[in-house]
Amino acid sequence: MSATGPFTVGERVQLTDAKGRHYTLVLTAGAEFHTHRGSIAHDAVIGLEQGSVVKSSNGALFLVLRPLLVDYVMSMPRGPQVIYPKDTAQIVHEGDIFPGARVLEAGAGSGALTLSLLRAVGPDGRVTSYEQRADHAEHARRNVSTFHGGQPPDNWQLIISDLADSELPDGSFDRAVLDMLAPWEVLDSVSRLVVAGGVLIV
Repeated sequence: MSATGPFTVGERVQLTDAKGRHYTLVLTAGAEFHTHRGSIAHDAVIGLEQGSVVKSSNGALFLVLRPLLVDYVMSMPRGPQVIYPKDTAQIVHEGDIFPGARVLEAGAGSGALTLSLLRAVGPDGRVTSYEQRADHAEHARRNVSTFHGGQPPDNWQLIISDLADSELPDGSFDRAVLDMLAPWEVLDSVSRLVVAGGVLIV
C-alpha cells in the first residue's frame, strides 16, 4: 500500500464522516460508493491527495485517508480467527521483533499478525509463515497482498506445510511466533530453526 502520492485505481481508501464513522472501499474507475448520506463517485476520489475532503450527492462531507494498519486489520475479510491489534502489539513487543529480524510464524490465519510482523521487521527483515491448511493460507495471502498493493511483499514467504516437516537450515530465524493449536508438537523444529538466544512467543 502506497503511503504517499495521489490515490490510484485499485487502492484501498477510508472515508470518515462528520460523526467519525469509517467506510473502507477499493477505488474502481466508474464505480460509486453508496451510503445513507448519499453516493460518492470513485472517480471523484481517484487522483486526490490524502487528507482531501469529498462531498456526497446529498452534500455530506467525508475525509479521505489511506487506512492505517489497525484500520485495515479491523475491516479486512475474516476467515480464521484474527489476532486483534492489542494482542498483536504485545506479541511484537514481548517477542522483541526488531527491524531486520528473521521471523518464523506458525499459523498464518487471516494474515493480521503477519502484517504486523512484516511492519516490525521492515524491508531488511523477513517473515516466513507456515500454514497447514490451504484455505487459511489463501485467505492470509489475499489479505496481506491487498494491504501491500495487490502483491505479496518480497520479504514474505508463505509455506503450506506442517512446521514439524520443515527442511530449512538450522539457525534460519531470530524469532518465532506460534499461533497454532498444538505448539508443543513443533518445538523440536523451532529449537533447531531459531538461533541460540532467540525468542519464542507461544
